Amino acid sequence: MHLPFFAAIPKLAVRSLLCFLVIPAFAQDAAPTSAVPATVPFHPSPDGQMVIDTRAKLAWPRCAEGMDWNGKSCTGSALLLNYKQAQAHAAERSKSENLRWRLPRVNEFKRLLDRGSKPQGLNPEFFPNAPRDWHWTGTAAVNTQRLNSYNYSQVDKSQSITGLSAQQAWAVNTETLQTTPDMGKGNALLLRLVRPATEAELKELGRAP
Repeated sequence: MHLPFFAAIPKLAVRSLLCFLVIPAFAQDAAPTSAVPATVPFHPSPDGQMVIDTRAKLAWPRCAEGMDWNGKSCTGSALLLNYKQAQAHAAERSKSENLRWRLPRVNEFKRLLDRGSKPQGLNPEFFPNAPRDWHWTGTAAVNTQRLNSYNYSQVDKSQSITGLSAQQAWAVNTETLQTTPDMGKGNALLLRLVRPATEAELKELGRAP
């Protein structure tokens, strides 16, 4: 009488065969889901002037403040403003357009940074001709200690301390993808405002609640 197939194989060989069959399947199931990057839902607005983040329901201008959208790209020179001027500029634009423009929070701005774009930073498909340097955010901090001595690129440290304390805010660099919590508010940086996306914008993109 013939022995069953596995009975004819030494026990050590059976264990090796089972490991060969089972372990790869287990390893495949256990692979971290973070290996697949999440897609951020950015969409140009119907008129082409804005980029809508439909997940966060935010609207970003295609151009940095001071530049103009000509239907294909951004032209002109970007403004360089200190923190107080940046806040005043946001308030002025809000009043003139009757929309809630503001400085973005640091985590909101970081959603725009794309390591996969060439060059890395702001995706040129959404933000053409974007200046690549430090930008203000609305996430502020006040620190009475000495400023961080980090050598920020093209930032004048002599303008960083105003008054008796070092007033600081978070800033984001769209070239190096760095963020810093201790940018002196006296520095002149680039500015890209943000506002809530309107119901009309979300509806036209099919993302209205």
